[in-house]
Amino acid sequence: MSAIQPLFPLINPMPKATTNAPIGIFDSGIGGLSIAQEIAKHLPHERFIYFADTAHVPYGPRDDQNIRELTAQAIEWLYRKGCKVAVVACNTASAFSLDYLREHYGDNFPIIGLVPALKPAVLQSKSKTVAVLATPATFRGQLIKDVVEKFAQPSGVTVIPVTCLDLVPFVESGAQMSAACLATLKDILQPVVDQGADYLVLGCTHYPFLKIAIQSIFGQKLTLIDSGLAVARQTARILIKNELLFEQNHDGDVRIECYVSGNNAESLRPILQLLLEPELNWTISNISD
Repeated sequence: MSAIQPLFPLINPMPKATTNAPIGIFDSGIGGLSIAQEIAKHLPHERFIYFADTAHVPYGPRDDQNIRELTAQAIEWLYRKGCKVAVVACNTASAFSLDYLREHYGDNFPIIGLVPALKPAVLQSKSKTVAVLATPATFRGQLIKDVVEKFAQPSGVTVIPVTCLDLVPFVESGAQMSAACLATLKDILQPVVDQGADYLVLGCTHYPFLKIAIQSIFGQKLTLIDSGLAVARQTARILIKNELLFEQNHDGDVRIECYVSGNNAESLRPILQLLLEPELNWTISNISD
């Protein structure tokens, strides 16, 4: 990641972005493309620069400070690319970095983060038991703890945490419908169903790409919910507030420019062809190219 410089201090601030600047989106890997697709559908005139830190994916097993450092480097890279806002499309990174990043960049570069969609699951659950599938690091963060304390506990809803470090690599390798992935999902989620959970919160941006696999095993036993639409709406609100919403057509232009730190753009290309909707015009490159 030689193209990324340390975050401290903020020197040579970028000029204030204009409306036609791209939206920056960051994730540890390609899972955040689930968020990028939602924002692209909600904001059809916007362009995006997507950065996947594939040299260090997954973030879930990493310690808190390492997650903060990697996230800070990635957001600085998007800032230097001229993005007008940045979306931290990674629940793990959001859990440890949002306050610091917002203080660092201030109003000049708005930062949008994620929190698992536990609140709507709590409000809609009929069994009063919901499960959250997320990384261990996400559960260590304060964001999800706050939601449990403010919404789940007062409502008498039991929240079952579920973690599995094997799921992100399945998505990163395009193996989400493999026998091994299906067996893993069965092993970790059957106990949730047995305990009466009716909602499963997908607390990692990789996990929406597992929806078909989960539904093939459990059918309608679990209602799946993620943060994609909520983040898309929040991004629109932030752009409008900062007078940065772009409302002209980008006919024929690339909608999503994807960059990866792990020098694996070519191996990821066929996987993105499966994950991204056909109407999205995208490219993928190594940041070292």
